[in-house]
Amino acid sequence: MRILITGGSGFLGARTIPALVAAGHEVFALARSASSTEKVRALGATPISGDLEQPKTLSLPALDAIVHAAAHLRFAGPRAPYFRANVAGTLALLTAAEKVGVNTFIYLSAAAVVMDDRGSPLLDADERAPTFPNSFSGYIASKSRAEAAVIAANKPGFRTIALRPPAIWGPGDRVSAEIPHAIEAGRFAFIDRGDLPFPTCHVDNVIEAVGRALERGSGGRAYFINDQETTTFREFVSSLAALKGLTLEGVRSVPYGVAKLIASVMEFAAAVTRSHDDPPLTRTMVRMTGRAFTTNDAAARRDLGYIGVVTREEGLRLYNAKA
Repeated sequence: MRILITGGSGFLGARTIPALVAAGHEVFALARSASSTEKVRALGATPISGDLEQPKTLSLPALDAIVHAAAHLRFAGPRAPYFRANVAGTLALLTAAEKVGVNTFIYLSAAAVVMDDRGSPLLDADERAPTFPNSFSGYIASKSRAEAAVIAANKPGFRTIALRPPAIWGPGDRVSAEIPHAIEAGRFAFIDRGDLPFPTCHVDNVIEAVGRALERGSGGRAYFINDQETTTFREFVSSLAALKGLTLEGVRSVPYGVAKLIASVMEFAAAVTRSHDDPPLTRTMVRMTGRAFTTNDAAARRDLGYIGVVTREEGLRLYNAKA
């Protein structure tokens, strides 16, 4: 297949390009800067100059499929950048895809789209759960709206699928670097001890799902995808800390309501000072990690043939392999 990937220089995209090339596909990657162009070319993709936030720059070659992995991924800050990149950018790409005769459009959504503003626990949620396009979280709201647009665009000859991974982890991810550093610096705290179900999906399992969705799966729908093993947030953090020789001894815990209040104050301070970085704690982070949450990926395993072949043990080994 001739496949275009967006976000090719990012964490997920940079690992997806070599996998698609190894599978025998001709891979193109959207690049909007010189550094991105160099990186995707080195990974084996043909760079295509363009910016999703400027639709007039999108001039695509003939393609069989698009894997849309690019996103504005932050956990605080003004809402406009989320909607400009994640919603308007996705709409522009859908339009461009149809113009060049793309047959399959795969959108990397997020499991968090089913999280409500109240902080309701969600256990074994499947694709029937409602999404929240008006969430307080710019990230959750924009991903919900973009996903809806992708699903609505499905029609004969243009198959659209949204994949919903929860927390993506693996070599090169931001979380594995930031959490141990925060623990070591004494700046990390759990919410309700972290003893809450927490779904994850190793980056290579996400790539497996992408590869399977390129070949099969019902169009016009979303699919949750998870790792095979379940875990808690505390267990997940403990495994990351152990990679750096750290323990959770002495790590504090705060109630959900207190964490949300602290996050609100930090976000307000960041807005007042016009910080370009997310504060150490945000309401979106509290929502994603402070309540019990599990998803059911039986549909992906049935329709896509998805397995999630990378186990947690193997995933942790891959961190060391990268080092």
